[in-house]
Amino acid sequence: MMDLNLSTAPADDLIKDTTEASFMADVVEVSQTTPVIVDFWAPWCGPCKTLGPQLEDAVRGAKGAVKMVKINVDEAQMIAGQLQIQSIPTVYAFHKGQPIDGFQGAVPQSEIKAFIDRVVKAAGGEAPGDGLADAVAAAEEMLAEGAVTDAAQTFAAVLGEDPNHAAAYGGMVRAHIALGDLDQAEAILNGAPAEISAAPELEAAHAQLELARQAQDAGPVGELKAAVTANPDDHQSRFDLALALHANGDVEGAVDELLILFGRDRDWNDGAAKTQLFTIFDALKPNDPVMLNGRRKLSSMIFA
Repeated sequence: MMDLNLSTAPADDLIKDTTEASFMADVVEVSQTTPVIVDFWAPWCGPCKTLGPQLEDAVRGAKGAVKMVKINVDEAQMIAGQLQIQSIPTVYAFHKGQPIDGFQGAVPQSEIKAFIDRVVKAAGGEAPGDGLADAVAAAEEMLAEGAVTDAAQTFAAVLGEDPNHAAAYGGMVRAHIALGDLDQAEAILNGAPAEISAAPELEAAHAQLELARQAQDAGPVGELKAAVTANPDDHQSRFDLALALHANGDVEGAVDELLILFGRDRDWNDGAAKTQLFTIFDALKPNDPVMLNGRRKLSSMIFA
């Protein structure tokens, strides 16, 4: 397993309960050197019972970049009043003795992770997972350069450190697609932890796998172009042409043919043109110009 130089801190030093009497020592003083997440809760608060453990998991995942303090507002009404806490759960992040970020209510785990990332970066530290992100970026570069086996090994090393790393999981799937091992790619995708099964990186990998399987059955571009030229209303040939163009690396050409098909008959084959367009869009990067232009054209046609 590769060494990603992730720091650690004793678990019992990361999370603790505090009171009004020790708030200054546990929060204000500690935050001079390490950001402190403060969870304001109460025993009667239902959402607090869900948020608290999620916060603790995220703080432990930060491996010492932040600490967490829990305070019962029923026993700390003066502090709650000073910070104008009007509902719970409320979470504040302290740095250098001052609150720098916060939120109210129970939120998804992904938002908690993003919150902690912001806090660590605002405090001038390295956000949790940055070392893993650098490793994933390196693996992506290997994949782009054709060093597929090296990329797969790096993605696997990242997953060894964080089994729920969606970007690494998606990268592993795409590496096996690049190797032509579509069955293994599908097995990896199906084995993804439930917590990340709906992550954008896995949705993109799923779309890329579907396109790779379609490419195996793609017809000859020349013959399909001739068929469409001879009969522009031959929707099946135009659809097959789009598949063949994509299989041959002409993504923009494939999108153009599908847009033409959608414009001619958007309901053909249960809306197959639109479905295929979304599959292609999902497989592309969020800032890909082909995707952005294609989505814009499709939207204008839908709402025309």
